[in-house]
Amino acid sequence: MKWQIPFFETTEARGKFTLVRIQAVYDGGLRCTATHGPSGETLVTDAPVDNKGKGESFSPTDLLATSMLNCMMTIIAIAADSRGLDVAGMSGSVEKIMAGGPRRVARLEVEITMPAALSSEDREFLIKRGMACPVHKSVSDHMELDVNFN
Repeated sequence: MKWQIPFFETTEARGKFTLVRIQAVYDGGLRCTATHGPSGETLVTDAPVDNKGKGESFSPTDLLATSMLNCMMTIIAIAADSRGLDVAGMSGSVEKIMAGGPRRVARLEVEITMPAALSSEDREFLIKRGMACPVHKSVSDHMELDVNFN
């Protein structure tokens, strides 16, 4: 069954949203290969060991956590570029905490370290932008998010 959401169909026609198609194939053994339509790049997901998988690659929920971290860092870099700031060397990590009943991501603990040379005004500007990343705005209110900037 194919679901269509009229809001996206109408706003897409007005050029307000960019849609990206990602296709996936189930490879067996609780492993999937996804292909990014625009670039043709592929990535493999594997079920985690605690959910009958081999844990040999990112799990789908690992990708959610990775998406949060990488989105925040990318938005910070875009904002930095708009002010002529250099954030090369910015680094981060994310810890994913799972919950059961139903199995879900309960909490993400994100830590981002930005270059020490940034002024407090620039840091505040970049942190505000990073906290407004699209992934952050897309996750459920049922998932806790703890973000620390260093």
